[in-house]
Amino acid sequence: MWAWALLPISLTVWATAGIWIVYAMSVTNGSVNITEGFPYISTCGSYPPQSCIFGQVLNIGAMIVVWTVVMRFQQIRDYHCDSSVNSASLAMGLLCALGTSLVGNFQQSNQIETHLVGAFLAFIIGNIYFWLQIVLTYKVKPRHGGSWIGPVRVILCAATSIFLIAMIVCAAFKMPSIAAICEWVVAMSLFVLFGLFAVEFWHIDGLFFHVKKRTAIPNEMQMSTITLTT
Repeated sequence: MWAWALLPISLTVWATAGIWIVYAMSVTNGSVNITEGFPYISTCGSYPPQSCIFGQVLNIGAMIVVWTVVMRFQQIRDYHCDSSVNSASLAMGLLCALGTSLVGNFQQSNQIETHLVGAFLAFIIGNIYFWLQIVLTYKVKPRHGGSWIGPVRVILCAATSIFLIAMIVCAAFKMPSIAAICEWVVAMSLFVLFGLFAVEFWHIDGLFFHVKKRTAIPNEMQMSTITLTT
């Protein structure tokens, strides 16, 4: 059902619009001064009233990320690719969602340590998640999107990795404006990568989560399957 494709698209639109609205509010009310340097995303979302919007945007975004990565995990299983890579990608995706929520709820001006842990999970673990998805893109049949979807993911993941490294290096060498620009590019790249799942989700007709229940019978173990349909 094509409507499932709207889920990753809504995540991309929601998150992109949300953080740029937060940026616009922070510049307008003087919370950040762009004449002194380009601000980090988290700096824009550190002060009220935009901090409230920032937290809500990321919390809802984290919820959609969980939904998206679980659906992608089950879709790959339904294509008979129940591999360790798929399981690892699910774990990475859920950690990315957790980090997104931590970033939104623990602003850097209030709890910097937890905020940095969240940023690590959202950016670095999120990037790892999409590298695993590249492996699955070439491994799973059918490959929706034809020959272009794989190279596009590779280019975006490579760009994300490069800008992540540049962000860390620039922050270490006290170049905050350049580091902040790299952070924004990384965020936008991750949003686009999530949006690309619309290509695969377009082909979902129904989604089934299988819960296996082991029932003890004298001298025998019987396996039954409960199927939940969404």
